[in-house]
Amino acid sequence: MKTVPNTHTNNLSRASSPYLLQHVDNPVDWYEWGADALNKAKAENKPIFLSIGYSSCHWCHVMAHESFANEVVAAVMNENFINIKVDREEHPELDEIYMTAVQSLTGSGGWPLSVWLTPNLKPFYGGTYFPPEDYYGRPGFRRVLISLAEAWKDQQGKVVESAEDISQRIQQSMQIRSNGDQLSPHLLEDAFNAARRSFDVRHGGFDPAPKFPHAMELSFLLRFYQRESRPEALEMVEKSLLGMAAGGIYDHLGGGFHRYSTDDRWLVPHFEKMLYDQALLVRAYAEAYLLTQKPLFRNIAFETLDYVLTRMTGSQGEFFSAEDADSDSKEGAYYVWEWDELQFALGADAEIFGKAYGASSEGNWEGTNILYRPREWHYIAKELNLSEDAFAAKIQECRTRLLLLREKRIPPLLDDKVLTDWNGLMLSAFAAGYRLSGEQKYLLAAENAARFLKSHLVKHGDLLHSYRQNQTKSEGFLSDDAFLISGLLDLYQLTFSLEWFDWAKELLERSFTLFADAAGGFYYTAKAQPDLIARSKNPFDNATPSGNSVMVRNLLRFANITDDQAYYRQAMQTLESFAGHLHRYPQAYSEMLIAYDYALGPARQIVLAGNPHSPMVAEMLRSIHRRFLPRTEIVCNDDTDEVKKDFPHITDKRSRNGQPLAYVCEHFTCLRPASSVAELEPLLQA
Repeated sequence: MKTVPNTHTNNLSRASSPYLLQHVDNPVDWYEWGADALNKAKAENKPIFLSIGYSSCHWCHVMAHESFANEVVAAVMNENFINIKVDREEHPELDEIYMTAVQSLTGSGGWPLSVWLTPNLKPFYGGTYFPPEDYYGRPGFRRVLISLAEAWKDQQGKVVESAEDISQRIQQSMQIRSNGDQLSPHLLEDAFNAARRSFDVRHGGFDPAPKFPHAMELSFLLRFYQRESRPEALEMVEKSLLGMAAGGIYDHLGGGFHRYSTDDRWLVPHFEKMLYDQALLVRAYAEAYLLTQKPLFRNIAFETLDYVLTRMTGSQGEFFSAEDADSDSKEGAYYVWEWDELQFALGADAEIFGKAYGASSEGNWEGTNILYRPREWHYIAKELNLSEDAFAAKIQECRTRLLLLREKRIPPLLDDKVLTDWNGLMLSAFAAGYRLSGEQKYLLAAENAARFLKSHLVKHGDLLHSYRQNQTKSEGFLSDDAFLISGLLDLYQLTFSLEWFDWAKELLERSFTLFADAAGGFYYTAKAQPDLIARSKNPFDNATPSGNSVMVRNLLRFANITDDQAYYRQAMQTLESFAGHLHRYPQAYSEMLIAYDYALGPARQIVLAGNPHSPMVAEMLRSIHRRFLPRTEIVCNDDTDEVKKDFPHITDKRSRNGQPLAYVCEHFTCLRPASSVAELEPLLQA
């Protein structure tokens, strides 16, 4: 079978998604998800082949090259199916529904996601990657296509009946209801014990390879350590963060993390870089630094943020979605080094650099070198009779030279799609970076991104999900509202600009109308839609936190900031509706447990009374930011009408004769106000 020359243009030419545009020259008559394709399937009574992936997915590229660019395979597809290509990042609601279907059919899932649907959108067969021909027990894609086409022609009734059954199971699995279980503080202990059982004591991280960062679980363990003073919780976090920072999963030249490690020691990554991983890992490293004061954790957070600023930030401050695993048609080609290249670039310093980063003439991956740190550098410096400072300076010089050389290579594809929810996560990450450093570039990055979202992803008052090249896609989902609200609250507490607080409150009130379930919790989509066979109310974390979990924490934060207990009651109703799931598998709900930790308290408020731009308020903020205070919110009372309107309960917390004061409160019962950092610090310590 031969691959067709790139002369064909299909219906994807009007798409904005970089992933869909990668398939525009396929001989497959692809359609985007929408009325044109769905109506055509019904009119012609043809089943739908739905292919879901994303731009930086390596195996999506492989299947595209092997099958979708093949004119013989394409002919079978075009004759027998309506073929729809979906970017999972533009349509996470479709990805969730049909991933659930494939997992129920096969016991596993992944991308590319390949699903066959009736014209009424009900799945009857599915899988992930299919090779072009039968291979090691995996059926060839062309054979699957022919078999399913024949089944639809000859046994359509049975196929439809099977699809109805599968769809009912999906709908039932997504209708999560309370089973009467009660919340219990033992949930936190149960989650800690589950983490202990799956923890890799040798390399850090959880579960065997492929090994993912589990950033949300690490953030939960930090809170558990702070609450219970259990050293093992902090040890698991430190071991994991150190392992990732030393491993090939981290980009030691350009900063930032690859998506996961294919082995158990963090050496060989799957080389794609996702925006959400950068955001969630910055949070984990920043929080770990606040608890341990280990400079490495802070440095990794800063390097990751700087990577995002350099490679994943647009001209108007928007954050892009991902960088591909492949470069020049080879996975990892942009990141790995042959020994000859290192010798040419570094000369005599190649030997020193090789010791620092595990590089050699033999290589450590397919004859090339993935950079990683096999040993702590002070041991290597001692062996070389160098001071630690001299060794570090030499290595930094080598890194700079190699980075300049690497930038001349063909770079990985950048998916410059802007997703509201992932940008919301990144707002919080840059807020964390500013709290650690005081660097204005991090605050400016958060403010610019927020302004971009407000000007480009709000239409007629509605928040949208996706933007690229002046095209917006999809109404907003729960995750868009939830993650952005969280980021805006973080941004408000750095700047005390009520613009950000008021927008967050507006989004929260809107979320009640669009997503809330009277029985507790929030649906992922705004309303029942005719082209969705189910409406999900998912509480567990995937690669990103559950929208329900983040929304619970948002409600608790609003209750803590405003003293409006209606927010607290809504949060507790949601937590209680998911209590049974938390009890059964707490490790799958790390972000929900972070919210539950907040609900258990003690929750505190700090009211800074005075001019928010005064040097004393800035000094007090720096003192607050030096501490890990995950259940503390900060409000500023500058005695303006706007503050009185938004925060009427703090109008009695005022400055004294123009002198700023800090009120540290618990449930709005406040200690004696502090007029200096020296007076404030013991209150924070308490």
